[in-house]
Amino acid sequence: MPHPILDPEYARRMAMIRKRKLHARSRALQRVRRSMASRALRTSTIRVTKARISVGEALAILIGTQIGAGVLGLPYAAAQVGLIPAIGVLFGIMALLLATALMSLKMSAENGGAQISTLAHRLLGRAGGWTMYISITIMSFGALLAYVAGMGSVIASLFGVSDTVGAILFWVFASAVIYMGLEASGKAELIMNYIMIMLFVGVIAMLLPHADVNKALYMKMSGMFAIIGVSIFALGCHTVIPDVYKGLGSYKKTKRVVILGFLIPTSIYALFMLAFLMVYGADTPQIATQALSQLYGRFGGLVGNIIPFVAITTSYIGIALAQQSNSIEYVKMKKPLAWSITVLPPLIVYLAGVTNFADVLAFAGSTGDLMAFIILPIIMWTVRWYRNSQKFNTSTDMRGR
Repeated sequence: MPHPILDPEYARRMAMIRKRKLHARSRALQRVRRSMASRALRTSTIRVTKARISVGEALAILIGTQIGAGVLGLPYAAAQVGLIPAIGVLFGIMALLLATALMSLKMSAENGGAQISTLAHRLLGRAGGWTMYISITIMSFGALLAYVAGMGSVIASLFGVSDTVGAILFWVFASAVIYMGLEASGKAELIMNYIMIMLFVGVIAMLLPHADVNKALYMKMSGMFAIIGVSIFALGCHTVIPDVYKGLGSYKKTKRVVILGFLIPTSIYALFMLAFLMVYGADTPQIATQALSQLYGRFGGLVGNIIPFVAITTSYIGIALAQQSNSIEYVKMKKPLAWSITVLPPLIVYLAGVTNFADVLAFAGSTGDLMAFIILPIIMWTVRWYRNSQKFNTSTDMRGR
């Protein structure tokens, strides 16, 4: 009788067993990966699609994520407090968000480039993952409500209809795009955002000849909530930082890019606020660019409405698509339900009478963005520090014994 190890039939059976075990492990790994992917909540459609990116591309992604419709509400929010307090708040919020962005980068790098929502789940458990989901949901609701209100005003100015009719027309078009899933590529969205930057710079140049610094030098504290909230909303870009890190493949390079990625947009925002306040002062409108018609007539009105038309449309579609995906992937909703809870509540609340563009942006920034981009990263960093200190103390005790 042959030895079992030398028996061909025995070898064939063992090979089949090993193959089945490998197949089972592969399926288990796939399930884990799908589970981890479902926890990666999004707030932007801009994503890194290449294995390796340059420093310039990385910077473009971070700046492109920040530049959007939120900047349109900054001059109005700044007008509620005056130029000096507004600049102080803007750079103070930038410093705070930069700090939490660097925390998020460090934690992501330690976990192989994990998304911030995945980190929340790993460090804080299911409660952390759900808190992140709810925070992003609140932010998305506030943003979409503000965009519906803003576009109502824009379409009314362009086509002579009422604000409500304009808002409904925009909602029908944009929400249909969301349901059909006609998602623009990250590259196309970046191109649109760079066009927006050039338009903002052009608007600043149009305003400077009419500037009077004395119009901006006043102080009011009653509008502090608005400028804080809109600043947080306009500067959040934490969700793309892990992708940028993986694309660059270097913690040090990514850290430098993140710092520049906050300084450059904040400087543009500050100049944008400065220009409007020096021309319009406390009378700056909710969608600041619409005031250009007062200086340049029909041409100014066209430019002043085209900018928010493009910025709000792209921002609405990007945020709504991201939130719809979050509900489908994280909560396992069916697409019709995910679409409904994404786009219907903002329209209902708008029709109920909540129509202030800048104030709603402030609400979104002071609730959802505050939790997702400031409070949660700080809590996660604290938990990380505590766990590391416990490990250090344990290893020290073991060596002492």
